[in-house]
Amino acid sequence: MSKSAPKAASLPLTGVRVLDVSQVMAGPFCSMLLGDMGADVIKIEPPDGGDQTRRAMGFKLKGNDSLGFFNLNRNKRSFALNLKSKGAREVFYRLVESADILLENYRPGVTKRLGIDYETLAKINPRLIYASISGFGQTGPWSQRPGFDLIAQAMGGVMSITGHPGGPPTKAGVPVSDIGCALFALYGILSAHIGREKTGRGQYVDASLFDAALAFSIWDISEFWGTGRVPTPLGTANRFGAPYQAVMASDEYFVMGANNNRLFQTFCDVIGRPEFVTDTRFATNSMRLANREALISEMEKALAAKPALEWIDLLLAAGVPAGPIQNYAQALDSEHAKAREMVMEMDHPVEGKVKSIGFPVKLSETKQQIRLHPPLLGEHNDEILAELGVDEAAKEKLRAEGAFQ
Repeated sequence: MSKSAPKAASLPLTGVRVLDVSQVMAGPFCSMLLGDMGADVIKIEPPDGGDQTRRAMGFKLKGNDSLGFFNLNRNKRSFALNLKSKGAREVFYRLVESADILLENYRPGVTKRLGIDYETLAKINPRLIYASISGFGQTGPWSQRPGFDLIAQAMGGVMSITGHPGGPPTKAGVPVSDIGCALFALYGILSAHIGREKTGRGQYVDASLFDAALAFSIWDISEFWGTGRVPTPLGTANRFGAPYQAVMASDEYFVMGANNNRLFQTFCDVIGRPEFVTDTRFATNSMRLANREALISEMEKALAAKPALEWIDLLLAAGVPAGPIQNYAQALDSEHAKAREMVMEMDHPVEGKVKSIGFPVKLSETKQQIRLHPPLLGEHNDEILAELGVDEAAKEKLRAEGAFQ
């Protein structure tokens, strides 16, 4: 374990070593979550620039690393290692001997050429859990295609149901395929880790952005299989309940959900239109879905009487789900985000105080913490080499052959 990291003996994954050979988003997000739970995550980066996300955003900080990199790489150590070098691979193999988990996101076949594929590393360490993240998985006719969130959203169906009816193709605003894949990979890794406690052997985990996009599309695929109709965009509406969407008040849109008969009756009472409940067009959920456009049009005539925030207060008081549509400035500054500690600060050796997105899950007995700032490129090279017992003479030889800077 790193000498520079505070003790984290109480965290669930303390003592688990992770080698992260991934870049950009899905892999680094997955390994950061492991690090947040106490794992010793060693981020293996190419010496010539490191992870691409270090320089991914278009505005300049004091140093060379982006805020995007910071929010994907806390609680890790950086080891700048050129895996194309034979000497670097030998060092890497020594790390594998003590590793529990390895995570990579090369295009299928590249790890074999580098000599860091699962078959090779499992011979060194049969207990190793080896997770590969790719655009389309390790098998199938699309496996060699490059993997980007945009491409996975498009080819996995997500873009076909995103946006407004008749509008241009639209991707989800957040990278759902990337983040979804990271979470599914994490689920596979932790499941394999628990299984290893019974069998004593590791295994291979194959996660892809394409699979994640399909796995998230539960309602849309269910509609397709159930009706034979290919789903299309619905804007903010829902396939299985109405009203459940953004609606216009006197001043702006807000969101509300009254997608069962009880909530719909309460909603109609609040907005002063009890007659909607007995209107044959709106009497049941199936009728409301069939006549959604007419329903929303009638609702918005009534909602035009008051501003959005006033309607939200009235609906919430009556037990009807409703809320404002906030931008990130408003969401981050909200009292709720502060109470949930979703905005944190950490110390960085170059940037000073830096904001960080908070931990998205809370544990009652083992409170997470930012134990390590997002590392500078190669910041922990000497520390990790010392842990491996590599002396100065060996380091100079490795440096001369280009194993690291």
